Amino acid sequence: MPPEPAFDSYRSPVLATRGMVASSQPLASQAGLSILMRGGNAADAAVATAAALNVTEPTSTGIGGDCFALFYDARAQTVSALNGSGRAPAALTIELIRRQGLANGDEIADPFHPHCVTVPGACAGWADLVERHGTMPFSIVLAPAIRLAEEGFPVAPLTSHFWERGAARQLAARGRELTLEGRGPAAGERFRNPGLARTFRAVAQGGKDAFYRGDIAAKIVATLEQYGGVMTPGDLAAHTSTWDAPISTVYRGLRVWECPPNGQGLTALIALNILEGFDLASLDPLGPERLHLIIEGLRAAFADARWHVADPAFNPAPLEGLLSKSYAAQRRALINRARATLDTRRGSPVAGSDTVYFCVVDGQGNACSFINSNYMGFGTGIVPPGTGFSLQNRGHNFSLDPAHPNALAPGKRPYHTIIPGMLTRDAGSIGQSPHHELIGPFGVMGGFMQPQGHAQVVVDLVDDGLDPQAALNRLRLCLEPGRPEGRVALEDGLSLDTASRLAAMGHDVFTLSGYERAAFGRGQIIRREPDGVLWGGSDPRADGCAVGF
Repeated sequence: MPPEPAFDSYRSPVLATRGMVASSQPLASQAGLSILMRGGNAADAAVATAAALNVTEPTSTGIGGDCFALFYDARAQTVSALNGSGRAPAALTIELIRRQGLANGDEIADPFHPHCVTVPGACAGWADLVERHGTMPFSIVLAPAIRLAEEGFPVAPLTSHFWERGAARQLAARGRELTLEGRGPAAGERFRNPGLARTFRAVAQGGKDAFYRGDIAAKIVATLEQYGGVMTPGDLAAHTSTWDAPISTVYRGLRVWECPPNGQGLTALIALNILEGFDLASLDPLGPERLHLIIEGLRAAFADARWHVADPAFNPAPLEGLLSKSYAAQRRALINRARATLDTRRGSPVAGSDTVYFCVVDGQGNACSFINSNYMGFGTGIVPPGTGFSLQNRGHNFSLDPAHPNALAPGKRPYHTIIPGMLTRDAGSIGQSPHHELIGPFGVMGGFMQPQGHAQVVVDLVDDGLDPQAALNRLRLCLEPGRPEGRVALEDGLSLDTASRLAAMGHDVFTLSGYERAAFGRGQIIRREPDGVLWGGSDPRADGCAVGF
C-alpha cells in the first residue's frame, strides 16, 4: 500500500490557445484532447472524456450512472443545460419499500439495495450532447475509451485506494467483474475491461437505443430482478434526457450558471447571493472571520435547498424568490458575525467524493462543464454480467416522507448532488436574446461538497483574483452531518488559531488529512481570456491534470 498522499501542490496553471481539457485522470484528459486535435469541438471532447473516465475511474463514474452538463455556445453566446439524470422505476413506491421492511426512517436502509437504482441517464446524456452541440460521429468520440478498455491502463494511486475500498464494500458479492479476483488493482497495475469495451462498441454502433432497448437493457433488468429490484424494460425504453433553461445569479458583476433542480446548484447560487453582501476581499482568505461567513452562508443555503430541490416535474421550486437579492438580504440579516447560527431545520449536507467533474474549452471558445456520477463510488456495486459497468445508487437520495418535495414516486427524478458550473460576463442583448461572454467552466466534485466547493472557488476566483490552479490549491472547508447542529471539516493545513477561533464562535470543527481530504472535493477550472488564451487548473486532491495545445 503506497503512503497516504500529502496533497502538497506546486502546480502552475496550464496555458494554451487551441483547446484544453481538465479532468481527474490524465489518460481521460488526453482522450478528450485527442478529439479536439482531430477537429472535434467541446461537446465531442467532453463525451470522449466522460467515456474514458468510466474506464480509468470507475470508482466514481460510468455509463451506469447519471450526468449533467452546461454548454456554452460561442457563436450564439448562450448557455444551455442538459439534465441526464434517470427516474425511479414505475413499480417502485414508498409503500412497497415499507412493506418489504427496507425503510430506515425516511430513507432506504441499505444504500446498495437494487431499489436505489434509478434508470441510468448517462448514455442518453452523452448521445444527446453530441447530437445537439457536437460535430463528430459517436463512433469516433467513443474510440479512445474503447481502446483504453481493451488494451488496459495503469491505475492511478488515489483511484487504486478507492477501488480497493469499493471492492470490499460493494463489488465483492455482485460486481467481481470490476475486480482482480475480488480485490482492487494496485497503483500502477494494469486493468483491462473487455466488458465495458463491448458496451461502448454497441453504443458507438447503435446509439443510445443499444443501451436502453437492446441486450444491455435486458441484462440490467435481469440482474436487478435477481437481487430484488423492480425495474422493467419499459422503464429503460421510456428514458429521455431533458434540455432545461439554466439558472444563474450575478456575483460581483459576473454571472454564475448552474443547472436547475433536481440538481443542487441552487445551493451555490443562494450562498453566493448571501456572501455578496460581505466585503470578503478585505478578510484573510483562510482566517476565521471569512470562513465563519462562508460556513453561515452555506448553512443557510442548504437549509433552503435541501427542502426545495426535487424533480420540477413533480414539485417545482420557487426559483425566482429563492434567487432574488432581496431574499438573500433577509437570509444575510440572520447571520451573526461573531457566533454560529446552528439552524439546520431543513437538513444538513453530507460529505463525499464519488463523482467525476471535468471541463473542456475548444479553440472557437465553446465550453462544456460536465459532471458524471455513480453516486457512492461504484454506486450499488451491481454489475450486469459482461457489461463492465456498475449501476448507480442515486435513488438513495429520495425521501420516504410522502409530504417531502423529494419524496419517492414512480417515474420521478431524485435530489441530485452532481452539478457543473459556468462563469460568464453579461454582454448585452440582441433583440430579446441576452448574450454572454465566456469566462470559463468550473466544478468541484464530491457529493454534498459540490455547492460548497463551487461557492469557495468562485470567491477565490472573483474576490481574490486567483488563477484556476491557485484557486484549486487553496485549502477548503466542508459542512457535514454527524450531529443535529452539523459539523464543519477543516482541511489539514489551516492554522490551529483559525480552528480554535472558529470553535470559540460555536462551530463544531475537526480536521481531515490524507486520503480523507477527498471530502473537500476534486475540482477542475478553465478560464478563457478575451484574446483566446486558456488558463487551466486541476485539483491536487485527485490524480488528474489539465492539458492543452
